[in-house]
Amino acid sequence: MAATLKDVATLAGVSIKTVSNVVNGYDFVKPVNRRKVLEALEATGYRPHRGARNLRRGRTGFIALVLPELNIPYFAELTGLIITAAQQHEWGVLIEQTQGTRGQERAALASMGPYLIDGAIVSPQALEAADFAELSPAVPLVLLGEHAVDVPFDHVAIDNVRAARTAVGHLARIGRRRIAAIGHNPHRGTAALRLTGYREALAEAGIPERGELIVTALEYHRRDGAEAMAHLLDLPEPPDAVFCFNDLLALGAMRKAAERGLRIPEDVAVVGFDNTEESAFSIPSLTTIAPDKAAIARTAIELLRRRGAETFAVQDIQIPFTLEIRESTNDLTVRSV
Repeated sequence: MAATLKDVATLAGVSIKTVSNVVNGYDFVKPVNRRKVLEALEATGYRPHRGARNLRRGRTGFIALVLPELNIPYFAELTGLIITAAQQHEWGVLIEQTQGTRGQERAALASMGPYLIDGAIVSPQALEAADFAELSPAVPLVLLGEHAVDVPFDHVAIDNVRAARTAVGHLARIGRRRIAAIGHNPHRGTAALRLTGYREALAEAGIPERGELIVTALEYHRRDGAEAMAHLLDLPEPPDAVFCFNDLLALGAMRKAAERGLRIPEDVAVVGFDNTEESAFSIPSLTTIAPDKAAIARTAIELLRRRGAETFAVQDIQIPFTLEIRESTNDLTVRSV
């Protein structure tokens, strides 16, 4: 039979209330009594009932995480980090995959009630401002990534314009002049920002923008990168460098270049975005923009925690990033600019 609070209290020689205070993490317990309770907890093997404890605290013990696609490595890695950060606050994570469609994103918002979850972290792609009316006002919400709508919710992201400008500026500095972009998508706010950064970097380097070098990708998978690269390599003047809006696009692009007999980076340099684990182990390894994903996870969870306990102004927090330079751009050949 499982041990009870009464069993622990009897063994420790304290009241049931004192045991409850220790179990629930309250500070106002005498050190000597806390020690007795902790020893009794270990001796009896008592395990608190999570549901009952959360009910007493006025919380569910769960948060929701709404993402477009779990088979995108960036989102899979971020999910693991969010789960780890949530566990520090004794939260379980309920995961919803939307495929980035407005209908599924709206349905996810509508399903969130204060009696089901303590808050939500959402990475939207298609939501419009009016859709947020579907969310209960009692549910704290943190948005991840870039969104094209102006809504009064906490927001955590990196500076996508500056990150893209950094990536393309790196390609220009190693002497590349026909720099393509793979990932333009009029339906993704993040894509628009990365395209802006691409254009700004070209302008700063004095490189004319060429429309044929900007390729749309409606999805951000390896096959989309390969198809876009095939199109670019069939141009009369193919690119000597490619900036891809995520790592999967870049990996697909590198595969297609290799199939065409091109050397990376000697013939065409490639930069990705997201610094997923695969990027460090591809052949060649992929130069990529590396957001601090762990900081994104910690910050989002901390905002939810604070929203549940206090009132403060809406936060728009930018997380740092770095450019991880690897073999796909590490060309030591001297080029004239």
